Formats: sequence, structure tokens, C-alpha cells
Amino acid sequence: MSENFFSDILLPITLAVITLGMGLAIEGKDFTGIFRRPKSIITGLLAQMIILLLIAFGIAYFADIDPVYKVGLIIIAACPGGAASNLVNFMLNGNVALSLSITIVNSLLTLITIPLIIRTGLEIYLGESAVIHLPYGETILNIFLIVALPAAIGITIRYFFRGFAIGLEKPLRYLLPVMLFVVYSGVLFIDKGAKTLHLKDYLNLYPHAILLNVLSMLAGWYVARVIGLKRKNQYTIAVEVGLQNSTLAIFIAATLLSSQQMAVVPIIYGSFSFFTTWGIGYLMKRFTKEGLAKKAVEENRK
Repeated sequence: MSENFFSDILLPITLAVITLGMGLAIEGKDFTGIFRRPKSIITGLLAQMIILLLIAFGIAYFADIDPVYKVGLIIIAACPGGAASNLVNFMLNGNVALSLSITIVNSLLTLITIPLIIRTGLEIYLGESAVIHLPYGETILNIFLIVALPAAIGITIRYFFRGFAIGLEKPLRYLLPVMLFVVYSGVLFIDKGAKTLHLKDYLNLYPHAILLNVLSMLAGWYVARVIGLKRKNQYTIAVEVGLQNSTLAIFIAATLLSSQQMAVVPIIYGSFSFFTTWGIGYLMKRFTKEGLAKKAVEENRK
């Protein structure tokens, strides 16, 4: 059995299955609408690649923690959203097509931006630089096999077997999160984290990690709201900006930078961020003015 059984074998398969399941809830016209009216995807990408980074560097600047952990925060912010953010939006009945589009485009952009951002963080906080060589070909292939292809298969199934796809939507909202939770727990605490994470680290770093998660969600939601996007797109973008791919961050820290200390921060971030992101996203959906108005209409119909 592989030393990293969960991350090397189970995680890619699970993510592909999850993305296929989300594709079953998407109409082809949902994607075409996004690129015909690109304001939402542009807003999401700019918020994720600029505002999120500013928040991360701000937290790192004021945080009273070891500089190596500050770099760990920057590594998280440099990573794209990934399947976890797509799944949260699926659970919230958000704009899944927009969520997947932001993930795909941002994952391609971060092939260029991740090395630059992390090198900047290393120079600022540790006074050193490192050349980050991402496996570009492998990464692009993974984006295709784990995100683009399964989503396309799901959309195709919905097109030809619409009733079947609609019937699966409700059970998948419960089944897919359970699948991700089981496999992701194995990645964080068995494959990567068991030997590096200690209670003291958790208590010291948890406030900064959760602050990054919460502030970035609020910033993403606020920007989308100010620009005048639809309510569904507001909380969809908030989730995309607020929940980063901690598995990729762990890989960068532990494998590419050979730093188990840096990896501790994304391990901690990954242990709670799925749940806090879902909770905050739910509150944004239900308790904004538009959400309360919709809730009132629904209650009046009963």
C-alpha cells in the first residue's frame, strides 16, 4: 500500500466522483451564461488573487507567530479553491457553474502566481528565496481529469437523462460531503499531519487560520455585493475566496519546500475550514436582506 494512500489514490478518485456529481446539477447553458456575462467570474478571480492575498499578508504582518508559520499562511492564500469550495457551493445551492469556472481558471493562473507569491513571502518573513517548480504538465492533467472531464460527463448525463440527474441531486448533497470528509481526514491526519501537528501548534495558529478564512469570505461577499451581483453569485464568490486548497498547500510546504513547519498551518486550516465556510455561507444565504425576503415569501406560500 502507498505510504500516502489517501492523498495519492483515494483523494483524486473521490474528487473526480464529487465533481461528476456536481456536474449532474448543471445545465450547459449555465456555463455559457457565465462567459457571455463575465462580470461574476472576473470579480471572483480578482477577489481571490488580490484581496485574499492582501488579507493574508496583513494577518501575517500583525500576527505574533514564528515567521515560518507566516509563510504557511501565505502558501494557503496562494492556492486556488479546489473541489472543497465547489462542494460547499453545491451544498448551498449556489452557482456551481460559476464556482467550477473560477476553480478551473484560477488553478491555471496559479501555475504562474504560486511561485511568485511564495517567493515573496519567503523573502519578506525569512529573508531567503526559493525556486518553486510546480509540476505544470501533471497539474494541468489533474485539472482536466479531476475537474473539467468529470463535470462535462455529469452535464452530459443530465442532458440525456434529466430525470435521473434531478433525482440524484438531493441524496448527493448528503453523500458527497461524507465522502470528502472521510478521505480528507485521512489526507490531513494520517498521510500528512499525524507526525507534525501538536496541540500547542493548533492553539497558537488556529486564531490566525480562522481569521484568514472568515475575513476572506466577508471580503469576497462584500465586493460581489458592492458590484451588484446576484445574491447567489455573492455567496458563491464568498465561498470561493474563503476556502482554499489546503491539500495543495501541504504538498507545496512539505514536499516542494521540505518544511514540515510550514505544512502545519495548512493542516490546521484544512481541519476546520470546510465546516466554517459552509456555516458562514449558509448565514450569508439565509440572512441577507434578499435571503430574508425570499424566506418570507416561502413561508407565506405554506
